[in-house]
Amino acid sequence: MTQRQYTTAEYQTQLAEKIAIFKQDFSEFTIPELSVYESAEKHFRMRAEFRIWHKGPVSTYCMFTDDEFKRAYDITEFPIGSEIMNRLMTKLMNEINSNETLRTKLFQIDFLTTLSGQALISLIYHRKLDDEWTKAARELQTKLRIYIIGRSKGQKIVVEQDFVVEQLNVNGKEFRYQQIESGFTQPNARVCEKMLTWAVTKSRAWGGDLIELYCGNGNFTLPLAQNFNRVLATELAKPSVKSALFNMELNDVSNVAIARLSSEDFSQAMDKVRSFRRLEEIDLDSYEFSSIFVDPPRSGMDPHTTSITQRYENIMYISCNPVTLRENLKTITQTHEITDVALFDQFPYTHHLEVGMTLKKK
Repeated sequence: MTQRQYTTAEYQTQLAEKIAIFKQDFSEFTIPELSVYESAEKHFRMRAEFRIWHKGPVSTYCMFTDDEFKRAYDITEFPIGSEIMNRLMTKLMNEINSNETLRTKLFQIDFLTTLSGQALISLIYHRKLDDEWTKAARELQTKLRIYIIGRSKGQKIVVEQDFVVEQLNVNGKEFRYQQIESGFTQPNARVCEKMLTWAVTKSRAWGGDLIELYCGNGNFTLPLAQNFNRVLATELAKPSVKSALFNMELNDVSNVAIARLSSEDFSQAMDKVRSFRRLEEIDLDSYEFSSIFVDPPRSGMDPHTTSITQRYENIMYISCNPVTLRENLKTITQTHEITDVALFDQFPYTHHLEVGMTLKKK
């Protein structure tokens, strides 16, 4: 598949191929009728990274071919990028080309944009940044109404702030999220809204308390919390935990507790194999868990964590890698049946497919 075809026919053809591959790969399981959530064909990607190509007095955005030659080619437009990204790209490069302080040894530019209209741009250099650079970056930030971060080896300069605040609509309710420069965020915001709406709708009748593993910045946690008495969420990355706590306060969500633990450590805590100081203020025995939500990394869940999910009446699994999802399902379906399957086209014009599943204990 390619990222250079943007016709409706091409998009639908490629999506149909992905759906067919999914059905074939999961043919060993009893799968209910699929729900498919499409992406917009253009302007769906909220973040992107570009190398910078210097040609004498002029610099341009560039990318490299995927073949063995790694040839650079200019990026003059980026139709899969968000509308705000496309509006900023030309303006930003014009400003950089007119200012040697900003241009000298500029190596890469990263964009993080939002549906809320905010943009954070990281300028990455092969040189040390000084006060002159900070002054120029601040003037650029004010002119373009963006946030700027400067990076070089061992150096990070935050001109004003290192995050944006996104706003996502879930069943008519707005949720706001702090998205930090270095943190993971869903790249396709409109499809993310569809994922969150699906998750809230499918878990609405579950009740009780919820365990969530791999909660990140609280992307799913916050809208799901309205369906449960209490939520206990885990996340290992300290910046993500910090953002999740920030987002809880930002959205006035008070029935969520977050433990900074890996899924493996949390599993041991649940089994009372080990005690953890980070859980001292959380009374695990006071929870009445009926459901578990997991959104693991591409590697999927380890065997013990997979077995933990089997203890609960309801399982919701969001997967960014159907290969590891399939392996985990071989264990989970010994005790649970698959009740809903949704395919989310997070990355049009690629082979990638995001999968959502709900399972109920047999």
